[in-house]
Amino acid sequence: MMDVGRHPNIELLTYSEVEDVSGYVGNFKARIRKRARYVNEKQCTSCGDCAAVCPVVAPDEYQIGLGTRKAVYIPFPQAVPAAYLVNHTECLGQNPIACGKCIEACEKKCIDFDMQDTILNVEVGAIIVATGMDVYDPTALDEYGYTRYPNVVTSLELERLLSTGGPLLGHLGRPSDLTQPQRIGFIQCVGSRTADSGRGNPYCSNICCMNTIKAAQYLKDNYPDIQSTVFYMDLRAFGKGFEELLQRSRSSGVRYIRGLPGEVCEDADTGNLQVVVENTTQNRLETHEFDLLVLAVGATPALHTEPIRQMVSLSKAPSGFLKEAHPKLRPVDTPTKGVFIAGAAESPKDVRESVTQASAAASRAAILLNKGRFAVEAITAVVDANLCKQCGICAGICPFGAIQWEKKQPAQVTSAACAGCGTCAAECKYGAIVMRHFSDQAIYAQIDAILEQDPAEKIVAFACNWCSYAGADTAGVSRLAYPPNARIIRTMCSGRVNPEFIWHAFKQGAPVVLVSGCHYVDCHYMDANRNTTRRLDGLWDGLEKASLRPGRLLLEWCSAAEGARWQTIMTEAEKRRQSVSLEEIAQTQAILVEAKTPSPRTVRPGDENKTARFACVRCGHQWQDRYGSNLERTCPQCRSNSVRWLKE
Repeated sequence: MMDVGRHPNIELLTYSEVEDVSGYVGNFKARIRKRARYVNEKQCTSCGDCAAVCPVVAPDEYQIGLGTRKAVYIPFPQAVPAAYLVNHTECLGQNPIACGKCIEACEKKCIDFDMQDTILNVEVGAIIVATGMDVYDPTALDEYGYTRYPNVVTSLELERLLSTGGPLLGHLGRPSDLTQPQRIGFIQCVGSRTADSGRGNPYCSNICCMNTIKAAQYLKDNYPDIQSTVFYMDLRAFGKGFEELLQRSRSSGVRYIRGLPGEVCEDADTGNLQVVVENTTQNRLETHEFDLLVLAVGATPALHTEPIRQMVSLSKAPSGFLKEAHPKLRPVDTPTKGVFIAGAAESPKDVRESVTQASAAASRAAILLNKGRFAVEAITAVVDANLCKQCGICAGICPFGAIQWEKKQPAQVTSAACAGCGTCAAECKYGAIVMRHFSDQAIYAQIDAILEQDPAEKIVAFACNWCSYAGADTAGVSRLAYPPNARIIRTMCSGRVNPEFIWHAFKQGAPVVLVSGCHYVDCHYMDANRNTTRRLDGLWDGLEKASLRPGRLLLEWCSAAEGARWQTIMTEAEKRRQSVSLEEIAQTQAILVEAKTPSPRTVRPGDENKTARFACVRCGHQWQDRYGSNLERTCPQCRSNSVRWLKE
């Protein structure tokens, strides 16, 4: 860190917060608030005289609350710059000065309570998001006794207890009486690998196993008399030298018991902990006594990641961590051009992986900036100013913030920021937005060509370029047989499918129309396909209002690897096509001649997380569930995604 602080080409803004980001690749503008330290960092020599006289004692965040600090302090020993700062919420010397002892003690006169926050506006060409991660708070797992029993600690708290810079200066002691423990137990997967959201997260936190193995081996090397016992479900030691460290730990005497404790009780007299566990290897119930119990807590997304994600238009996985553009081909890129991710912001990872990814992100940013020019795909949106009604709907729906709009002014598209999903064009009611290479005229022409001859024998299928279209290709390459009646119209995203296209297909005699795209977690345009569901809700309502079968319009999500799922989708679509008679098609055409294309359903803020009724248009099953605009709908009976949100 000191090398970073001294580097002539690096401007380090510590104790600062990014408040807003605008612009696009090569032309980002960031507003940064540099908070007042109330200490002149350039003159401060870190002598510590100010902290010595400070009367305020507060919990030390760096020591996980196991130690204390003063109101004037250095955040951690390796902090850059090595200068003190004043926590204004704790200090007694501000507004008005009631203490001022630090001012008197400082010979350099570095302390200035008149300092104010500084707003910096900077222009940058690329952004790297490395917001890190938080650790799971195990308080909710009451059976382990965390916060109830002082000798139950987390793995991070154990790290501070063992550190020479920790509250005990490297002398291991348990929190209750500071005596050295002789028996230490470790419980794995606390807050990880559980389906119960109230007890943790479904994903593996990656670092917990090796962190425990390292700690147990450290204890064995430095405190040979201590007996360590590890309770686990599985031990995941993947990585260079990890398996060897596990075997070394086993051979040195660390006990590993397969089974997670169900109950922890404290002996009130000794402070020792009684742990009841089912040893699944020996198939018996066991009770173990420990002086200290360590919970190997998992990782969770950092709380401050979400506002940053919204500022730079990034997508996130169901776990809450940021999602890369492609896990194999673009592992540090994001869907937003010029923005890269590194470290635990993307997923839980150890130091080695974080350094590797940070190096990759820095390289990708350097390559981009050294080019001088940035080539963009020609598939972008263009606004016809003569047709634009200045409503601003397109600007609000663009996942990438690529459309600028001001009242009484036509919208404008920044081509460098546009990803070409086409969501804006599908949403525009006035036909004012043209998608290059995927224009309305081209798609209408494809629909007309498909249905020109024997329309009753055809299925009009709209497929997303990245997932469902590739899934159809995977089915073909894998030689998975399915009915050949579908005629696929490729779009960059299912969000490009305008309701007018579907209405037009039914008018031209299509018996069945299929809209397909990426699963919600796989959308290459962040959340563009959520608009697909909202539009089809409106179309299903419109078909029902016109006394037509909503089941003739199908919606299915299919990834590029799901060739077998595409086979199933097409088989079911063909069954539905066969159920549509020529008379029903003719009746549909007659009704839709005068019928107006239904508008997309409106989602109000109060609808989120509210109990709603749903119906599967494929099998007819109805049920109640929680509504969420970011929740992928799946019928619990037939597993179809053709699920309507029924109007109340």
